[in-house]
Amino acid sequence: MKRKNSEPVGDLIRQYLRQQGLEAPLNEYRLIHGWGHVMGPIVERYTRDLVIRNQTLYVRLSSPVIRQELLMQRREIVERLNAYIGAQVICDVVFQ
Repeated sequence: MKRKNSEPVGDLIRQYLRQQGLEAPLNEYRLIHGWGHVMGPIVERYTRDLVIRNQTLYVRLSSPVIRQELLMQRREIVERLNAYIGAQVICDVVFQ
Protein backbone atom coordinates (compact mmCIF):
# COMPACT_ATOMS: atom_id res chain seq x y z
CA MET A 1 0.00 0.00 0.00
CA LYS A 2 1.44 3.36 -1.05
CA ARG A 3 0.77 6.53 0.92
CA LYS A 4 0.08 9.70 -1.00
CA ASN A 5 0.74 12.23 1.77
CA SER A 6 4.25 11.19 2.75
CA GLU A 7 6.96 13.80 3.37
CA PRO A 8 10.72 13.47 3.71
CA VAL A 9 11.89 13.15 7.33
CA GLY A 10 14.33 16.04 6.94
CA ASP A 11 11.49 18.39 5.97
CA LEU A 12 9.46 17.31 8.98
CA ILE A 13 12.39 17.89 11.33
CA ARG A 14 13.03 21.38 9.90
CA GLN A 15 9.33 22.19 10.23
CA TYR A 16 9.30 21.01 13.86
CA LEU A 17 12.43 23.05 14.72
CA ARG A 18 10.90 26.13 13.12
CA GLN A 19 7.63 25.70 15.06
CA GLN A 20 9.48 25.27 18.36
CA GLY A 21 11.71 28.31 17.75
CA LEU A 22 14.86 26.18 17.63
CA GLU A 23 15.89 26.73 14.01
CA ALA A 24 17.71 30.05 14.58
CA PRO A 25 19.72 28.88 17.62
CA LEU A 26 20.69 25.70 15.77
CA ASN A 27 21.84 27.69 12.74
CA GLU A 28 23.84 30.04 14.98
CA TYR A 29 25.51 27.06 16.64
CA ARG A 30 26.36 25.56 13.25
CA LEU A 31 27.77 28.89 12.02
CA ILE A 32 30.03 29.35 15.05
CA HIS A 33 31.33 25.80 14.80
CA GLY A 34 31.80 26.13 11.04
CA TRP A 35 33.91 29.30 11.35
CA GLY A 36 37.22 27.43 11.11
CA HIS A 37 36.05 25.39 8.13
CA VAL A 38 34.91 28.47 6.20
CA MET A 39 37.75 30.82 7.14
CA GLY A 40 40.62 28.37 7.23
CA PRO A 41 43.13 27.25 9.87
CA ILE A 42 45.19 30.45 9.97
CA VAL A 43 42.24 32.71 10.80
CA GLU A 44 40.91 30.09 13.21
CA ARG A 45 44.24 30.04 15.04
CA TYR A 46 43.98 33.79 15.76
CA THR A 47 40.28 33.72 16.66
CA ARG A 48 39.71 34.04 20.39
CA ASP A 49 35.93 34.28 20.70
CA LEU A 50 32.78 34.18 18.53
CA VAL A 51 29.37 35.46 19.64
CA ILE A 52 26.17 36.15 17.69
CA ARG A 53 23.82 38.88 18.93
CA ASN A 54 20.94 40.35 16.92
CA GLN A 55 22.16 38.76 13.67
CA THR A 56 25.63 40.26 14.11
CA LEU A 57 28.67 38.03 14.50
CA TYR A 58 31.24 39.45 16.93
CA VAL A 59 34.72 38.03 16.36
CA ARG A 60 37.56 38.65 18.80
CA LEU A 61 40.95 38.26 17.13
CA SER A 62 44.42 38.25 18.64
CA SER A 63 46.15 39.63 15.53
CA PRO A 64 45.62 43.24 14.43
CA VAL A 65 46.96 42.39 10.97
CA ILE A 66 44.38 39.66 10.39
CA ARG A 67 41.67 41.89 11.87
CA GLN A 68 42.48 44.59 9.31
CA GLU A 69 42.50 42.06 6.45
CA LEU A 70 39.14 40.64 7.46
CA LEU A 71 37.61 44.11 7.87
CA MET A 72 38.13 44.69 4.15
CA GLN A 73 36.30 41.41 3.36
CA ARG A 74 33.30 41.78 5.69
CA ARG A 75 30.58 41.47 3.03
CA GLU A 76 32.18 38.41 1.47
CA ILE A 77 32.60 36.77 4.87
CA VAL A 78 28.92 37.27 5.70
CA GLU A 79 27.93 35.76 2.35
CA ARG A 80 30.29 32.79 2.74
CA LEU A 81 29.12 31.99 6.27
CA ASN A 82 25.43 32.24 5.36
CA ALA A 83 26.02 30.08 2.27
CA TYR A 84 27.77 27.48 4.42
CA ILE A 85 24.69 27.24 6.66
CA GLY A 86 22.20 27.60 3.82
CA ALA A 87 20.19 30.30 5.60
CA GLN A 88 20.36 34.00 6.44
CA VAL A 89 21.85 33.72 9.94
CA ILE A 90 23.91 36.92 10.17
CA CYS A 91 23.74 40.32 8.50
CA ASP A 92 27.01 41.80 9.72
CA VAL A 93 30.39 40.95 11.23
CA VAL A 94 32.23 43.03 13.82
CA PHE A 95 35.92 42.34 14.41
CA GLN A 96 37.33 43.21 17.81
